[in-house]
Amino acid sequence: MRRIWLVFSQTVTVAVAVMFVVGTFKPEWLQRSSLVGVATRAVSNSDGNVPVAMATTAGPVQPLTAAARRAAPAIVSVTASKAPAAINDPRAQDPWFRFFFGQQPQRQEPQIGLGSGVIVSPEGYLLTNNHVVDGADDIQVRLSDGREAQAKLVGTDPESDVAVLKIELDRLPTVTLGNIEQLQVGDSVLAIGNPFNVGQTVTSGIVSALGRTGLGLSTFENFIQTDAAINPGNSGGALIDVNGNLIGINTAIYSRSGGSMGIGFAIPIDLARQVMEGLVRDGRVTRGWIGVQPRDLDPEFAQSFKLPVHEGVLITGVLQDGPASAAGMKPGDVVVRIGDKSVRNTAQLMNAVAALQPQSQAVIGVQRGDQALELKVTVAQRPQSSAAQRNPD
Repeated sequence: MRRIWLVFSQTVTVAVAVMFVVGTFKPEWLQRSSLVGVATRAVSNSDGNVPVAMATTAGPVQPLTAAARRAAPAIVSVTASKAPAAINDPRAQDPWFRFFFGQQPQRQEPQIGLGSGVIVSPEGYLLTNNHVVDGADDIQVRLSDGREAQAKLVGTDPESDVAVLKIELDRLPTVTLGNIEQLQVGDSVLAIGNPFNVGQTVTSGIVSALGRTGLGLSTFENFIQTDAAINPGNSGGALIDVNGNLIGINTAIYSRSGGSMGIGFAIPIDLARQVMEGLVRDGRVTRGWIGVQPRDLDPEFAQSFKLPVHEGVLITGVLQDGPASAAGMKPGDVVVRIGDKSVRNTAQLMNAVAALQPQSQAVIGVQRGDQALELKVTVAQRPQSSAAQRNPD
Protein backbone atom coordinates (compact mmCIF):
# COMPACT_ATOMS: atom_id res chain seq x y z
CA MET A 1 0.00 0.00 0.00
CA ARG A 2 2.85 2.31 0.83
CA ARG A 3 4.42 1.57 -2.52
CA ILE A 4 1.22 2.47 -4.40
CA TRP A 5 0.93 5.77 -2.53
CA LEU A 6 4.56 6.58 -3.37
CA VAL A 7 3.94 5.96 -7.09
CA PHE A 8 0.79 8.14 -7.00
CA SER A 9 2.54 11.05 -5.29
CA GLN A 10 5.45 10.91 -7.74
CA THR A 11 3.02 10.92 -10.71
CA VAL A 12 1.16 13.97 -9.39
CA THR A 13 4.44 15.79 -8.76
CA VAL A 14 5.63 15.12 -12.31
CA ALA A 15 2.27 16.25 -13.79
CA VAL A 16 2.36 19.52 -11.85
CA ALA A 17 5.92 20.12 -12.95
CA VAL A 18 5.00 19.51 -16.61
CA MET A 19 2.05 21.93 -16.36
CA PHE A 20 4.34 24.56 -14.83
CA VAL A 21 6.90 24.22 -17.59
CA VAL A 22 4.27 24.29 -20.34
CA GLY A 23 2.49 27.28 -18.76
CA THR A 24 5.81 29.16 -18.58
CA PHE A 25 7.27 28.46 -22.03
CA LYS A 26 4.22 27.45 -24.15
CA PRO A 27 1.12 29.10 -22.64
CA GLU A 28 -0.73 28.95 -25.96
CA TRP A 29 -0.89 25.15 -25.61
CA LEU A 30 -2.99 25.55 -22.49
CA GLN A 31 -5.23 28.18 -24.16
CA ARG A 32 -5.85 25.90 -27.07
CA SER A 33 -6.79 23.01 -24.81
CA SER A 34 -9.22 25.21 -22.90
CA LEU A 35 -11.43 25.40 -26.00
CA VAL A 36 -12.86 21.98 -25.31
CA GLY A 37 -16.48 21.85 -26.32
CA VAL A 38 -16.23 24.88 -28.68
CA ALA A 39 -17.03 24.01 -32.24
CA THR A 40 -14.47 24.58 -34.98
CA ARG A 41 -15.20 25.83 -38.45
CA ALA A 42 -13.09 26.75 -41.44
CA VAL A 43 -12.40 30.43 -42.00
CA SER A 44 -10.47 31.90 -44.85
CA ASN A 45 -7.18 33.73 -44.48
CA SER A 46 -4.30 34.42 -46.84
CA ASP A 47 -3.25 30.78 -46.71
CA GLY A 48 -6.67 29.36 -47.54
CA ASN A 49 -9.20 27.60 -45.36
CA VAL A 50 -7.80 26.94 -41.94
CA PRO A 51 -9.77 25.31 -39.13
CA VAL A 52 -9.92 27.80 -36.30
CA ALA A 53 -11.72 27.35 -33.01
CA MET A 54 -14.69 29.74 -32.87
CA ALA A 55 -17.58 29.91 -30.46
CA THR A 56 -20.81 29.04 -32.20
CA THR A 57 -23.10 29.89 -29.33
CA ALA A 58 -23.18 33.07 -27.27
CA GLY A 59 -23.58 33.19 -23.54
CA PRO A 60 -26.91 33.72 -21.83
CA VAL A 61 -28.83 36.77 -23.06
CA GLN A 62 -28.82 39.54 -20.46
CA PRO A 63 -32.20 41.00 -19.39
CA LEU A 64 -31.42 44.47 -20.79
CA THR A 65 -30.29 42.93 -24.08
CA ALA A 66 -33.58 41.08 -24.42
CA ALA A 67 -35.52 44.21 -23.49
CA ALA A 68 -33.72 46.26 -26.14
CA ARG A 69 -34.33 43.62 -28.81
CA ARG A 70 -38.01 43.49 -27.93
CA ALA A 71 -38.65 47.23 -27.93
CA ALA A 72 -36.18 48.71 -30.44
CA PRO A 73 -38.10 47.85 -33.66
CA ALA A 74 -41.02 50.01 -32.48
CA ILE A 75 -38.88 53.12 -31.87
CA VAL A 76 -38.76 55.51 -34.83
CA SER A 77 -37.04 58.74 -35.78
CA VAL A 78 -39.25 61.74 -36.49
CA THR A 79 -38.33 64.58 -38.84
CA ALA A 80 -40.65 67.58 -38.60
CA SER A 81 -40.21 70.39 -41.11
CA LYS A 82 -41.85 73.79 -41.31
CA ALA A 83 -42.08 75.56 -44.64
CA PRO A 84 -40.47 79.00 -44.60
CA ALA A 85 -42.50 82.12 -45.22
CA ALA A 86 -42.01 83.73 -48.61
CA ILE A 87 -40.07 86.99 -48.73
CA ASN A 88 -42.40 89.52 -50.32
CA ASP A 89 -40.13 92.44 -51.16
CA PRO A 90 -41.60 94.67 -53.90
CA ARG A 91 -38.12 96.02 -54.66
CA ALA A 92 -37.10 92.56 -55.87
CA GLN A 93 -39.05 93.23 -59.10
CA ASP A 94 -37.22 96.50 -59.78
CA PRO A 95 -34.54 95.97 -62.47
CA TRP A 96 -32.28 98.67 -60.94
CA PHE A 97 -32.51 96.97 -57.54
CA ARG A 98 -31.53 93.65 -59.11
CA PHE A 99 -28.69 95.36 -61.00
CA PHE A 100 -27.09 96.74 -57.83
CA PHE A 101 -27.98 94.00 -55.34
CA GLY A 102 -28.42 90.95 -57.51
CA GLN A 103 -31.29 88.48 -57.56
CA GLN A 104 -32.53 88.17 -53.99
CA PRO A 105 -33.74 84.81 -52.65
CA GLN A 106 -37.51 84.61 -52.49
CA ARG A 107 -37.67 81.99 -49.74
CA GLN A 108 -35.79 81.28 -46.56
CA GLU A 109 -34.45 77.87 -45.61
CA PRO A 110 -37.04 75.46 -44.15
CA GLN A 111 -36.92 74.77 -40.43
CA ILE A 112 -36.28 71.13 -39.61
CA GLY A 113 -36.62 69.49 -36.22
CA LEU A 114 -35.48 66.01 -35.26
CA GLY A 115 -36.89 63.74 -32.58
CA SER A 116 -38.11 60.24 -31.86
CA GLY A 117 -41.39 58.41 -31.52
CA VAL A 118 -42.88 55.11 -30.35
CA ILE A 119 -45.31 52.89 -32.27
CA VAL A 120 -47.93 51.76 -29.77
CA SER A 121 -50.57 50.06 -31.95
CA PRO A 122 -50.69 47.92 -35.11
CA GLU A 123 -53.01 50.57 -36.62
CA GLY A 124 -50.03 52.90 -36.82
CA TYR A 125 -50.54 55.24 -33.86
CA LEU A 126 -47.34 56.79 -32.49
CA LEU A 127 -46.56 58.70 -29.31
CA THR A 128 -44.08 61.56 -29.34
CA ASN A 129 -43.62 65.01 -27.77
CA ASN A 130 -45.67 68.03 -28.70
CA HIS A 131 -42.53 70.16 -28.90
CA VAL A 132 -41.09 67.79 -31.54
CA VAL A 133 -43.92 68.41 -34.04
CA ASP A 134 -45.24 71.80 -32.90
CA GLY A 135 -45.99 73.97 -35.94
CA ALA A 136 -44.72 71.41 -38.44
CA ASP A 137 -46.13 71.35 -41.98
CA ASP A 138 -44.64 67.97 -42.85
CA ILE A 139 -43.75 65.04 -40.56
CA GLN A 140 -41.68 62.10 -41.81
CA VAL A 141 -41.16 58.91 -39.82
CA ARG A 142 -38.33 56.44 -40.38
CA LEU A 143 -38.52 52.93 -38.91
CA SER A 144 -35.56 50.93 -37.68
CA ASP A 145 -35.97 48.57 -40.66
CA GLY A 146 -35.41 51.46 -43.07
CA ARG A 147 -39.00 52.07 -44.15
CA GLU A 148 -40.24 55.64 -44.27
CA ALA A 149 -43.72 57.15 -44.22
CA GLN A 150 -45.40 60.51 -43.97
CA ALA A 151 -47.18 60.88 -40.64
CA LYS A 152 -50.56 62.41 -40.01
CA LEU A 153 -50.89 64.56 -36.91
CA VAL A 154 -53.82 63.11 -34.95
CA GLY A 155 -53.64 65.69 -32.18
CA THR A 156 -51.48 67.41 -29.59
CA ASP A 157 -51.76 68.29 -25.93
CA PRO A 158 -49.36 71.11 -25.02
CA GLU A 159 -50.35 70.90 -21.35
CA SER A 160 -48.71 67.48 -21.08
CA ASP A 161 -46.30 67.86 -24.05
CA VAL A 162 -47.74 64.75 -25.74
CA ALA A 163 -48.56 64.39 -29.44
CA VAL A 164 -50.12 61.49 -31.35
CA LEU A 165 -49.17 60.65 -34.95
CA LYS A 166 -50.45 58.01 -37.37
CA ILE A 167 -48.69 56.27 -40.25
CA GLU A 168 -50.04 53.92 -42.90
CA LEU A 169 -47.70 50.92 -43.21
CA ASP A 170 -48.14 47.15 -43.03
CA ARG A 171 -46.63 44.80 -40.46
CA LEU A 172 -45.79 47.50 -37.96
CA PRO A 173 -43.82 46.50 -34.85
CA THR A 174 -45.34 47.72 -31.59
CA VAL A 175 -44.20 48.10 -28.02
CA THR A 176 -46.13 46.81 -25.02
CA LEU A 177 -47.30 49.43 -22.54
CA GLY A 178 -45.98 48.85 -19.03
CA ASN A 179 -47.55 49.20 -15.59
CA ILE A 180 -46.33 52.41 -13.99
CA GLU A 181 -47.65 51.32 -10.57
CA GLN A 182 -44.94 48.65 -10.37
CA LEU A 183 -42.09 51.05 -11.16
CA GLN A 184 -39.73 51.80 -8.28
CA VAL A 185 -36.74 54.02 -7.68
CA GLY A 186 -33.62 52.02 -8.51
CA ASP A 187 -35.21 49.93 -11.28
CA SER A 188 -33.06 49.48 -14.39
CA VAL A 189 -34.34 51.23 -17.51
CA LEU A 190 -33.33 51.82 -21.13
CA ALA A 191 -33.71 55.03 -23.15
CA ILE A 192 -34.10 54.41 -26.89
CA GLY A 193 -34.18 57.17 -29.48
CA ASN A 194 -32.30 59.04 -32.18
CA PRO A 195 -29.92 61.45 -30.42
CA PHE A 196 -28.20 64.05 -32.60
CA ASN A 197 -29.62 62.20 -35.64
CA VAL A 198 -26.86 59.59 -35.47
CA GLY A 199 -29.33 56.70 -35.67
CA GLN A 200 -31.16 54.56 -33.16
CA THR A 201 -29.26 54.48 -29.88
CA VAL A 202 -29.84 52.59 -26.63
CA THR A 203 -28.59 53.87 -23.29
CA SER A 204 -29.12 52.38 -19.85
CA GLY A 205 -29.58 53.69 -16.34
CA ILE A 206 -31.92 53.51 -13.40
CA VAL A 207 -35.04 55.28 -12.20
CA SER A 208 -33.59 58.12 -10.13
CA ALA A 209 -36.89 59.53 -8.82
CA LEU A 210 -40.64 59.38 -9.38
CA GLY A 211 -43.28 62.09 -9.38
CA ARG A 212 -40.97 64.99 -10.21
CA THR A 213 -42.92 68.28 -10.33
CA GLY A 214 -42.28 72.01 -10.32
CA LEU A 215 -39.91 71.90 -13.31
CA GLY A 216 -41.91 74.32 -15.44
CA LEU A 217 -41.85 72.01 -18.44
CA SER A 218 -45.61 71.60 -18.80
CA THR A 219 -48.86 72.26 -16.97
CA PHE A 220 -49.26 68.69 -15.73
CA GLU A 221 -46.01 67.33 -14.34
CA ASN A 222 -45.42 63.92 -12.83
CA PHE A 223 -42.12 63.01 -14.41
CA ILE A 224 -39.96 59.92 -14.13
CA GLN A 225 -36.36 61.00 -13.54
CA THR A 226 -33.61 58.78 -14.92
CA ASP A 227 -29.85 58.89 -15.31
CA ALA A 228 -29.96 57.01 -18.63
CA ALA A 229 -28.23 59.27 -21.17
CA ILE A 230 -30.84 61.40 -22.97
CA ASN A 231 -29.66 63.94 -25.55
CA PRO A 232 -31.23 66.26 -28.16
CA GLY A 233 -33.09 64.02 -30.60
CA ASN A 234 -34.20 61.61 -27.86
CA SER A 235 -37.33 63.69 -27.26
CA GLY A 236 -40.39 61.56 -27.93
CA GLY A 237 -38.40 58.35 -27.61
CA ALA A 238 -39.02 55.45 -25.26
CA LEU A 239 -38.11 54.74 -21.67
CA ILE A 240 -38.20 50.95 -21.36
CA ASP A 241 -38.19 48.63 -18.35
CA VAL A 242 -36.23 45.36 -18.08
CA ASN A 243 -39.11 43.46 -19.68
CA GLY A 244 -39.10 45.63 -22.79
CA ASN A 245 -42.31 47.44 -21.83
CA LEU A 246 -42.86 51.15 -22.43
CA ILE A 247 -43.00 53.07 -19.15
CA GLY A 248 -42.37 56.63 -20.31
CA ILE A 249 -41.87 59.09 -23.16
CA ASN A 250 -38.51 60.88 -22.88
CA THR A 251 -39.14 64.60 -22.98
CA ALA A 252 -36.42 66.75 -21.40
CA ILE A 253 -32.98 66.88 -19.80
CA TYR A 254 -31.33 69.11 -17.24
CA SER A 255 -28.13 70.33 -18.82
CA ARG A 256 -25.72 73.25 -18.77
CA SER A 257 -23.97 72.18 -21.96
CA GLY A 258 -26.81 70.88 -24.12
CA GLY A 259 -25.72 67.27 -23.63
CA SER A 260 -26.62 64.64 -21.08
CA MET A 261 -25.60 65.28 -17.48
CA GLY A 262 -27.38 62.28 -16.01
CA ILE A 263 -30.68 64.02 -15.26
CA GLY A 264 -33.43 63.22 -17.74
CA PHE A 265 -37.20 63.31 -17.48
CA ALA A 266 -39.91 61.13 -19.03
CA ILE A 267 -43.69 61.44 -19.14
CA PRO A 268 -45.24 58.41 -17.38
CA ILE A 269 -46.99 56.06 -19.78
CA ASP A 270 -50.28 56.19 -17.88
CA LEU A 271 -50.52 59.94 -18.53
CA ALA A 272 -49.41 59.56 -22.16
CA ARG A 273 -51.95 56.77 -22.71
CA GLN A 274 -54.77 58.86 -21.23
CA VAL A 275 -53.89 61.74 -23.55
CA MET A 276 -53.62 59.44 -26.58
CA GLU A 277 -57.01 57.85 -25.95
CA GLY A 278 -58.65 61.26 -25.67
CA LEU A 279 -57.03 62.59 -28.84
CA VAL A 280 -57.85 59.48 -30.88
CA ARG A 281 -61.42 59.18 -29.61
CA ASP A 282 -62.51 62.81 -29.25
CA GLY A 283 -59.81 64.85 -30.94
CA ARG A 284 -59.06 66.53 -27.61
CA VAL A 285 -58.16 65.71 -24.02
CA THR A 286 -61.00 65.94 -21.51
CA ARG A 287 -59.95 66.92 -18.00
CA GLY A 288 -61.75 67.81 -14.80
CA TRP A 289 -61.84 71.33 -13.35
CA ILE A 290 -63.21 72.84 -10.13
CA GLY A 291 -62.28 76.52 -10.44
CA VAL A 292 -59.75 77.32 -7.69
CA GLN A 293 -56.39 79.04 -7.34
CA PRO A 294 -54.07 76.76 -5.31
CA ARG A 295 -50.64 77.12 -3.76
CA ASP A 296 -48.50 74.82 -1.62
CA LEU A 297 -49.16 74.96 2.12
CA ASP A 298 -46.03 76.29 3.82
CA PRO A 299 -45.24 75.55 7.49
CA GLU A 300 -45.40 79.23 8.44
CA PHE A 301 -49.01 79.53 7.28
CA ALA A 302 -50.03 76.34 9.04
CA GLN A 303 -48.40 77.52 12.25
CA SER A 304 -49.85 81.05 12.05
CA PHE A 305 -53.42 79.77 11.71
CA LYS A 306 -52.81 76.87 14.12
CA LEU A 307 -53.90 74.28 11.58
CA PRO A 308 -53.85 70.66 12.72
CA VAL A 309 -52.48 69.61 9.29
CA HIS A 310 -49.02 70.28 7.88
CA GLU A 311 -49.49 68.90 4.37
CA GLY A 312 -52.02 69.94 1.77
CA VAL A 313 -52.83 72.65 -0.76
CA LEU A 314 -53.92 76.11 0.32
CA ILE A 315 -56.79 77.61 -1.70
CA THR A 316 -56.04 81.29 -2.26
CA GLY A 317 -58.97 81.99 -4.58
CA VAL A 318 -62.28 80.43 -5.60
CA LEU A 319 -63.93 81.30 -8.92
CA GLN A 320 -67.36 82.79 -8.38
CA ASP A 321 -70.13 80.44 -9.54
CA GLY A 322 -67.53 77.75 -10.25
CA PRO A 323 -67.84 74.12 -9.15
CA ALA A 324 -65.83 74.58 -5.94
CA SER A 325 -67.73 77.74 -5.01
CA ALA A 326 -71.06 75.98 -5.52
CA ALA A 327 -69.88 73.22 -3.17
CA GLY A 328 -69.02 75.73 -0.42
CA MET A 329 -65.24 75.94 -0.74
CA LYS A 330 -63.70 79.21 0.48
CA PRO A 331 -60.34 80.97 0.25
CA GLY A 332 -58.15 79.82 3.14
CA ASP A 333 -59.37 76.23 2.96
CA VAL A 334 -56.67 73.58 2.79
CA VAL A 335 -57.39 70.65 0.47
CA VAL A 336 -55.94 67.45 1.89
CA ARG A 337 -57.74 64.81 -0.17
CA ILE A 338 -59.43 64.32 -3.57
CA GLY A 339 -61.61 61.24 -3.37
CA ASP A 340 -59.43 58.60 -1.75
CA LYS A 341 -56.14 60.21 -2.84
CA SER A 342 -54.27 62.45 -0.44
CA VAL A 343 -52.72 65.60 -1.92
CA ARG A 344 -49.58 67.21 -0.51
CA ASN A 345 -48.75 69.83 -3.14
CA THR A 346 -50.22 71.80 -6.01
CA ALA A 347 -49.01 69.42 -8.71
CA GLN A 348 -50.74 66.47 -7.05
CA LEU A 349 -53.95 68.50 -6.72
CA MET A 350 -53.88 69.46 -10.40
CA ASN A 351 -53.25 65.90 -11.54
CA ALA A 352 -55.97 64.50 -9.27
CA VAL A 353 -58.55 67.05 -10.42
CA ALA A 354 -57.63 66.61 -14.08
CA ALA A 355 -58.19 62.86 -13.78
CA LEU A 356 -61.80 63.41 -12.67
CA GLN A 357 -64.56 62.98 -15.24
CA PRO A 358 -66.59 66.11 -16.05
CA GLN A 359 -70.14 66.02 -14.67
CA SER A 360 -69.10 63.49 -12.04
CA GLN A 361 -69.21 64.16 -8.30
CA ALA A 362 -66.05 64.13 -6.22
CA VAL A 363 -65.64 64.24 -2.46
CA ILE A 364 -62.92 66.71 -1.50
CA GLY A 365 -61.43 66.63 1.98
CA VAL A 366 -60.87 70.16 3.31
CA GLN A 367 -59.36 71.53 6.51
CA ARG A 368 -60.97 74.85 7.52
CA GLY A 369 -59.33 76.09 10.67
CA ASP A 370 -59.84 73.34 13.22
CA GLN A 371 -62.71 71.79 11.23
CA ALA A 372 -62.30 68.84 8.89
CA LEU A 373 -64.93 69.03 6.12
CA GLU A 374 -65.96 66.91 3.16
CA LEU A 375 -67.33 68.87 0.21
CA LYS A 376 -69.19 67.24 -2.68
CA VAL A 377 -68.14 68.99 -5.87
CA THR A 378 -69.74 68.50 -9.30
CA VAL A 379 -66.72 68.49 -11.60
CA ALA A 380 -66.75 70.66 -14.74
CA GLN A 381 -64.68 70.34 -17.90
CA ARG A 382 -61.33 72.09 -17.88
CA PRO A 383 -61.34 75.19 -20.14
CA GLN A 384 -58.89 75.66 -22.99
CA SER A 385 -55.33 76.68 -22.22
CA SER A 386 -55.78 80.47 -22.10
CA ALA A 387 -58.62 80.25 -19.59
CA ALA A 388 -56.97 77.43 -17.72
CA GLN A 389 -53.90 79.58 -17.05
CA ARG A 390 -56.06 82.07 -15.18
CA ASN A 391 -58.01 79.35 -13.36
CA PRO A 392 -55.64 76.36 -13.28
CA ASP A 393 -57.95 74.02 -11.36
